[in-house]
Amino acid sequence: MEYKVSSLAERPDMRERVFAMADSWPEFVLRDPVGWAHFPRIAGELPQYVLFAEDERGEVVANAFSVPFALGADGRGELPARGWDAVLLWAFSDLRRGVRADTVSAISVSVAPHAQGLGLSARMLTAMRDNARALGFGEVVAPVRPNAKHREPRTPMEEYARRVRPDGLPYDPWMRVHARAGAVVHSVAPASMTVSGSLEEWRRWTGLPFDTAGDVEVPGALVPVRCEPEQGYAVYVEPNVWMRHAL
Repeated sequence: MEYKVSSLAERPDMRERVFAMADSWPEFVLRDPVGWAHFPRIAGELPQYVLFAEDERGEVVANAFSVPFALGADGRGELPARGWDAVLLWAFSDLRRGVRADTVSAISVSVAPHAQGLGLSARMLTAMRDNARALGFGEVVAPVRPNAKHREPRTPMEEYARRVRPDGLPYDPWMRVHARAGAVVHSVAPASMTVSGSLEEWRRWTGLPFDTAGDVEVPGALVPVRCEPEQGYAVYVEPNVWMRHAL
């Protein structure tokens, strides 16, 4: 099947359909307050960084969001330990203050559940790289959420991120897609996303009881969620892996 990739800058009429596309993100991931506040802004304020793929019937089957930011700005220079959250904050701070961007960060690549396994994630990653190059950038960075890490929530991310197959490619499938596109592993972002909520919220998001103190393994979570019943809350601090794509 042929897929047509466009940007929202080219097709602003597609905005609602891009956001309406079904995805497979765990519910709790969508409750990160930084993402909740800033992710929807990308389409409105940076539409040239929102790409989507349509199938032959015109159905949106994948999308890719990225943001430009100034890695070389004063006080930065290094990819942040707070990963995904930090780069979103930097991007919109730079946009508001008129700071010239020098780098593009991937924010997400999503494929509709019925279209997974068709190579669309790699197609959208390549399109994101091509789009950044066309906009004049020399590098794309990505706070990668390894998509098989949830099977090993107690394995340290530093250990997992450096694991490779006999052919030298990363063990993790999504990291492997990035590597095949030309990316290299840079570092771990230990606090890339933070989601806190009441015990009742966590029960609603996960269907788990959240009634025992300590680390709770949650389906889809890359590390355990810390539950504090006496305090009435639980907190998830997700590590990601910074990968760098020279263009």
